[in-house]
Amino acid sequence: MVKDMTEGNIPRHLIDYAIPLILGNLFQLTYNAVDSIIVGRFIGKEALAAVGTASPVMNIIILGISGICIGSSVLMSNFFGAKKEELVKKEMATTAVFGVYFSLIIVALGILVTPPLLRALHVPAEILDTASVYLRIIFLGAPFTFFYNAVASALKSVGDSKTPLKFLAFCSVLNGVLDVIFIGIFHFGIVCSAVTTVVAEALSAILCIFYVYRNIPLLQLRPGEFQLDRSLLKQTLQYGSVTALQQSCQPVGKLLIQGAVNPMGVDVMAAFNAVEKIDAYAFIPEQSISHAITTFVAQNSGARNEERIRKGFRTGMILEFCYWILICTTTLVLRVPFMKLFVGGASDIVALGSSYLGIMAFFYLFPGFTNGMQGYFRGRKHMKMTLLGTFIQTSLRVVFVYVLTPKMGLPGVAFACAAGWAMMLAVEIPYYLKSFSSKTTFTA
Repeated sequence: MVKDMTEGNIPRHLIDYAIPLILGNLFQLTYNAVDSIIVGRFIGKEALAAVGTASPVMNIIILGISGICIGSSVLMSNFFGAKKEELVKKEMATTAVFGVYFSLIIVALGILVTPPLLRALHVPAEILDTASVYLRIIFLGAPFTFFYNAVASALKSVGDSKTPLKFLAFCSVLNGVLDVIFIGIFHFGIVCSAVTTVVAEALSAILCIFYVYRNIPLLQLRPGEFQLDRSLLKQTLQYGSVTALQQSCQPVGKLLIQGAVNPMGVDVMAAFNAVEKIDAYAFIPEQSISHAITTFVAQNSGARNEERIRKGFRTGMILEFCYWILICTTTLVLRVPFMKLFVGGASDIVALGSSYLGIMAFFYLFPGFTNGMQGYFRGRKHMKMTLLGTFIQTSLRVVFVYVLTPKMGLPGVAFACAAGWAMMLAVEIPYYLKSFSSKTTFTA
């Protein structure tokens, strides 16, 4: 359902928009988490380590694609807030045409570079072949990932964050059921895990497109309308490429961190894979609130409502703080059971992961605030600031990981993350204050 955020109750808009995003993103993460849980429990720690090694590479692809789609969504939100519906449709067409070529390039490059990339990450020889096959199959799903994200972002730009959730929920359950049947019961192996993930991605994209053509005339493209508008493509790439770089900084950082973790052995690799999945679940609500802020700010920027933008951003940051209290408490209480989901009774791996989570629980406050700031900057089209902040955070985190982990082990990764987030806020907060003290709106 289309929702205009330029009018009405601000907290209700943000909460109604964020909750479906939270649930939808949790379902999307469940694709990989279910794979890891089933692989770890039914195949073994070597297979779990292989999936963990592939995960940062997969995240680069997913976040790079979603970065382009977020850039497109910001433009569509602005057009929708300004009541320029024809431009909304033209932007949708431009993104779709560009996406065909972009996703096919990702598939080709991914298949070619997988083996040398994994060797560069010092993946142990005993899991190299398994990780290579798994990752190459995942690359084949890139076109489906792009078109799901493109259509879902278009729906979100006009205020509908609930519909993508419904399709992701269905496909996530399907993915889990197929994994249980073919891996847990029939023991088909890790290749089956990758195949079921791609199948679920494809189905979610198809269902989302089908819904648009049944219910949302504003986003429906007919054969003659699949045309690339050069001026809109330039804007899309201007915002989208910077956002894609910003989105990709985090997984690139994780790849480098994985390079520091891998030499510590398979047990540490397996523990790191598990806590990375748990961290991802913890971050999802913070990121979803951030996306709600982005759409709210973008629509109201199109409507030129400055006071409403201030109130919306302030409300979003309060929501981020309240969520941190919840996730900190939950992680502290349940960190051991969370780890056991992934590795069963492997006590050494559980101990490694739970020590990390006991520290990280307190640090989850930092990404809540950084995500809120990023959401505001994206809505204002300050894309270069989002890239700068993320680059600072990622660079410092990687440096501190290599300094701290030799002495502290896995908990050193948590302290390295906190250092990066703190510096990111030290850069972003003055910029935010300056943007409101100035009479003019900054541009990226």
